[in-house]
Amino acid sequence: MKRFGRLILTVLIISTIVFLVIRVIPGDPALTIAGVDASESDIEAIRAKLGTDKPMLNQYIQWLWDVFRFDFGHSLTSGRPVSELILERFPLTLTLAVLGIVLSIIIAIPLGVISAVRRWSFWDYIGMLFSQAGMAIPSFWLGILLLMLLSIKYRVFPLFGSGSINHLILPSISLGIARAAVLLRLTRASMVEELSKEYVITARAKGLTERMVNYKHALKNALLPVITIAGIQLGYMLGGAIIIEQVFSLPGLGRLFLFAVYQRDFPLIQGGVVFVAFVFSFINFTVDILYSVLNPRIRIT
Repeated sequence: MKRFGRLILTVLIISTIVFLVIRVIPGDPALTIAGVDASESDIEAIRAKLGTDKPMLNQYIQWLWDVFRFDFGHSLTSGRPVSELILERFPLTLTLAVLGIVLSIIIAIPLGVISAVRRWSFWDYIGMLFSQAGMAIPSFWLGILLLMLLSIKYRVFPLFGSGSINHLILPSISLGIARAAVLLRLTRASMVEELSKEYVITARAKGLTERMVNYKHALKNALLPVITIAGIQLGYMLGGAIIIEQVFSLPGLGRLFLFAVYQRDFPLIQGGVVFVAFVFSFINFTVDILYSVLNPRIRIT
């Protein structure tokens, strides 16, 4: 319940920040949307549509009530409800992020464990090389290279679109490689730390095989911090997918919000920021609960 309370408080704070940023920064959003050549009646009509013609306190109360009801108004460009546009695009972005984090886990955990168990071996150097390269290469640049190689030159995967799982393989690789590099380094460091603890020495002294010591005892404890970081990385992917969706022309949340920025669609920008913040907070909340299930020692904190 404490964690859930922090989740609600986080969403409340972020909603307040978004409200203040749009209304307190210099400039009139209505004038920005209408343009300098617009008539006063047009500007007033936009203010009424945005709700900025009311007192600040009334605007704030109405904004919080709308957020609570998941009602962010209507898009200025399409006229459709913002929440409807978000929910329409969210499944694709979520699928892309989940595929990316699953790919990163599949790569990072086995390679990280092997690097820790066989320190300073050939596999350890391969793991460190992959980690350095993965963190150094920008995701969008890797995506462009994959498109040129596997979509244009060899035509293994489709170039654009989102009609099948094949359209998401290259974007998920582009997203997942950088996260795999982070998780690999964390897995290796956590596994090395666990292998040096006394319970591992005791297990070996009892005659347990190295496989049982490494993979049944040490790995179970080493994965606890990895789970936490993987959950956070999943949240980051929802925001990081903006550039990848643009590279691969995927109609997800990223392209929707980028279009909103280009068109100065303030209701859509506000709704998008609050929605992504809520999803990110909810993922962290879920990871906290899962972490307490896997590690009962922290349940009292």
